[in-house]
Amino acid sequence: MGKITQRLLPTALVLAATLALSLASPQLVFAAAKDDICAGVGLANNNTGCNPPAGSPTIDGVVTAVVNTLSIIVGITAVVMIIIGGFKYVTSSGDANNVSSAKNTILYAIVGLVIVAMAQVIVRFVLHKTTLPSCPTGRTQIKAPGDCQS
Repeated sequence: MGKITQRLLPTALVLAATLALSLASPQLVFAAAKDDICAGVGLANNNTGCNPPAGSPTIDGVVTAVVNTLSIIVGITAVVMIIIGGFKYVTSSGDANNVSSAKNTILYAIVGLVIVAMAQVIVRFVLHKTTLPSCPTGRTQIKAPGDCQS
């Protein structure tokens, strides 16, 4: 590995782990604080919780839209880079340096596509786990999320 890769890899791993832990860790919200916040923003609904107006964006919708947009941009860029790598390969005239450069371009573009696909899977998993409906106070979840009994 090059010196730059050796320096950046640990930093990137620490940043990725920190981001994953911060997104995956549950956040505690106390009922009184939730009611105060709901009342403060005008969403209190007879002590039954916050009900945002219909059609307002949700956090999972915003995150999904951002990740989808970035995935499209990276996907298009990767396809362009694969085409450029193929063109470099065809026009390398057998020069070992040019062939190696073309192969690396194609390889890095494919690695980028795999990373974007895994990011989609991870984001969908985290959003699914963090935005599941829960049972109201005094009720118990029995089988599926949101399936409650008294």
